[in-house]
Amino acid sequence: MAKIYVIGIGPGNMEDMTIRAKKAIENADTIVGYTSYIDLIQDFFPGKELISSGMTKEVDRCKLVLEKALEGKTVALISSGDSGIYGMAGIMLEVVDAAGIDVQVEVVPGITAASSAAAILGAPMMHDFAVISLSDLMTPWEMIYRRIDYAAQGDFVICFYNPKSKNRSEYIGIAREVLLKYRNENTPVGIVRNAGRQDETIITTTLKDMLEHEIDMFTVVIAGNSQTYVKNGKIITPRGYKIY
Repeated sequence: MAKIYVIGIGPGNMEDMTIRAKKAIENADTIVGYTSYIDLIQDFFPGKELISSGMTKEVDRCKLVLEKALEGKTVALISSGDSGIYGMAGIMLEVVDAAGIDVQVEVVPGITAASSAAAILGAPMMHDFAVISLSDLMTPWEMIYRRIDYAAQGDFVICFYNPKSKNRSEYIGIAREVLLKYRNENTPVGIVRNAGRQDETIITTTLKDMLEHEIDMFTVVIAGNSQTYVKNGKIITPRGYKIY
């Protein structure tokens, strides 16, 4: 029976790929994914048919995966992080459903960019948090703005995905302005670029100074809540345990 795995490969290094994800890729005949993700894993899975495509080709990629599965192949559709969090799981299930074809789809979770960046920074997401993408390709900016404002009012730790691109450079600054309506300018902010990869960079800063540092599409930005603090270089958001 045809089978499709939709796999979260984690942040990009083999150490942070789950055993389940690795086994699923090993079981596949064909690996399909965004070009950068194929580049990350191709050396570790020799002998596989590799098919890559660029950004904004997600629907076409899923249709190709379905075609390969109907040829009798086991196909691994890969995403970085977790396949069900801004990944390919949802659209793959939608494509299969729209086709009305009985194909087995198994979603394989992975370590997210948020959890990977948080571990690098210390423990900034130990209490309630929100994950918000600043990309307006799929969501109107007005909706994104409201979500930031409500999360800030609720004193959530906020993890920003896709914070800044060449054509969308102003949104992270606007997000900062919204947070400053409700939080002290010295609120800790962690900036992690290429989490878990060779050229990883880590910055611990504040709401006041965060825009002085490099932020791009490879960056995760985590803004603390009103209780977050920095100790010994680690960002910590207390859960509320009584230590003494």
